[in-house]
Amino acid sequence: MPSRSIITSRAFSLIELLVVMAILAVLAGLILPGLNRALGSARKTACRSNFHQLALAWQVYWNDQADRIPDRRDLKRVLPGGYLPWNSWPKSDPRAGWAAVVLHDYLPGRELWRCPGVIAGPLVRMEQAQQWGGFDTNSAPRVTYWMWRFDRTDDPVPADNFWGKTLNQAVREWRESGPPATLSVLGPAEVEWMVDPYFPRTVPGLPVEVTGVSTHWGGRNRLLLDGHVESVRDPRVR
Repeated sequence: MPSRSIITSRAFSLIELLVVMAILAVLAGLILPGLNRALGSARKTACRSNFHQLALAWQVYWNDQADRIPDRRDLKRVLPGGYLPWNSWPKSDPRAGWAAVVLHDYLPGRELWRCPGVIAGPLVRMEQAQQWGGFDTNSAPRVTYWMWRFDRTDDPVPADNFWGKTLNQAVREWRESGPPATLSVLGPAEVEWMVDPYFPRTVPGLPVEVTGVSTHWGGRNRLLLDGHVESVRDPRVR
């Protein structure tokens, strides 16, 4: 008579299920921070790549314009949202939607104007961190970068703004007429041109969710006037 194999099974007890869940929770706690760091590093690298492409586009533009920086204060005033200094931070309006309009024929790609660190973080909800780069919001790029040297619309153009100046003139006037710290600026390689948004913890009145927040962990990427890109740390952000 053929033998029969008897397969027995039993359900997990409650204690065993709790042990498995605890192990999974520990593993998740070990893996997720590393995964978040890897994703943050990838976003930072993608942002640096954006800046490199923007630097090339600006160089071609300047070659066509005899090294003269555009004066588009008109765009600064009339793009969607307009010129909008804030009561908290920033006090001026460094948003760079106007730059996407100026470089449209040189840099048609929309995604190059969007820092992936902004899109994936809490700053995506901040009006200060983005602006339409055109009037047609269905086709214009969403610009998340800042340009401090174009953060005001004063007339005449102040020394710390570069509207309508040549590259050398802009650096010289800023160095000679700016605060004492600018006296050490020797040339375009030391002048910040474009930068990721950041909200220092030293500024009062900011929403809790963005106080001390930068686009990238511990600092930000920035494009310098001579075209090189670097990452900087900032103790005012976490």
